[in-house]
Amino acid sequence: MFAQGAKPAERASRLDGRLDRTAAPTLRWLGVAAATALAAVLFDALGLPSAALFAALVVGIAYALTLAHRRPLSLPKPGLTVGQAIVGVALGAAVDADTLEAVGADWAAVIAMTAATLAISLGAGLVMSRMTGLDRPTAFLGLIAGGASGIVAMADELKADARLVAFMQYLRVLVVVLLAPLVAYYLLYDDGGGHAVAADGEGVVLDLVFTAACGVVGVALARLIRLTAGTLLMPLVVAAALSVSGLAGDAVVPELVQDVGFALIGLQIGLRFTVATIREAGRLLPATLLSILGMIALCAGVAAAIAPLADITYGDAYLATTPGGLYAVLAAAADLGGNTTFVVAVQSLRVFAMVLLAPPLVRLLVRGRGVRSRK
Repeated sequence: MFAQGAKPAERASRLDGRLDRTAAPTLRWLGVAAATALAAVLFDALGLPSAALFAALVVGIAYALTLAHRRPLSLPKPGLTVGQAIVGVALGAAVDADTLEAVGADWAAVIAMTAATLAISLGAGLVMSRMTGLDRPTAFLGLIAGGASGIVAMADELKADARLVAFMQYLRVLVVVLLAPLVAYYLLYDDGGGHAVAADGEGVVLDLVFTAACGVVGVALARLIRLTAGTLLMPLVVAAALSVSGLAGDAVVPELVQDVGFALIGLQIGLRFTVATIREAGRLLPATLLSILGMIALCAGVAAAIAPLADITYGDAYLATTPGGLYAVLAAAADLGGNTTFVVAVQSLRVFAMVLLAPPLVRLLVRGRGVRSRK
């Protein structure tokens, strides 16, 4: 009789245990989300690019190195899919008819600058791989000059170490963001005021519908054709097609939604960091910095060669060919009275080309290495 009377208490105890196990991860996720939001606000105030992604990356790393051994967290796969789709739509929506018109007006210079930057990126990745012993996919993707958020988001699917790719990509962005405006201001332009780029806050409902539709359709197409990194690339292609055709009007990804997408990508990577990863990043830091500075110098040389042929100033050509830092570069061009249309056209095409071409190029380069190793 005593045993029978104890059964309800045992069932209640087991139920309480299950509730505790369910509530604990939820509370941890709420804490991580709150810390990410606060860090994003701080980083945005400091003017850091992709503040939400950078904040999530930092918070994820901090959690992974301090608490994960006792209370592990990992982003569920649907969360990563949503993050990749949002980032893809955001990148695709940045390509519009005005950009294509600017490309058409100076198509030879734009294509030459984009191709040269891509070649410099791949060359830097090859040198990095040989200098450090880093695997080729990680080295190539870590130094691809454009679309850092997109490149980081697809790294896992291309068999690269997404943690080291993120480290290298955002170090590149940070260096370019710090150097490009200073070089342009002090060395390349005469003093002069530009014009600010205004943001349109209207049409939030249309923006949400556009983002959701492009994301859902893009992910569905990616699963249908089984494209590598397709959950990012297909939403990008769908959004770009609608944006260029004018069917989407002025729709873009709402800033808050974009921040959520960036944060999901950042957390997915940051939460996987280990002490060994930090040590490896530290080992790679000198070679990565040297590679980034070399890329900047070579891109500046490309600008010097193409500027006279395209009948543009060297300042505009330099800002158009910097290996990253789109928003900082655009702000510098506007503030200094530069040709912002040309700068945006080259930089946007570069980002679009890098994200689209990265998967086949990485597979080709890695396959080529495999063929040589069998001989």
